[in-house]
Amino acid sequence: MPELERVAEVCDLPPGGRLSVIIDDTPALLLRVGDEYYAVEDVCTHDGQPLTDGPVSGHEITCPRHGARFDLKTGAPLCMPATEPVQVFAVEVRDGQIFAGPQND
Repeated sequence: MPELERVAEVCDLPPGGRLSVIIDDTPALLLRVGDEYYAVEDVCTHDGQPLTDGPVSGHEITCPRHGARFDLKTGAPLCMPATEPVQVFAVEVRDGQIFAGPQND
């Protein structure tokens, strides 16, 4: 099992919130959708732009530059111009703390 590192506290991330963090030396975006937490690499695979300010709808994030959409659960690209997935990270909440790290393969 991969090692997870503490990246935030639950109180740092209200529902609908987002937080820029570093996970496994990678700039990432931690998001809260309802009571679920997701972490994705903070870069669009289409052109390398940050996803930081991209709108979130359901379990999708949209690149604010060209509109590529990605699934927050799998990282899969959902529309052009992106054809490659973004990296996703495992996220766990324990005792009010949020931990994240590489996904199990």
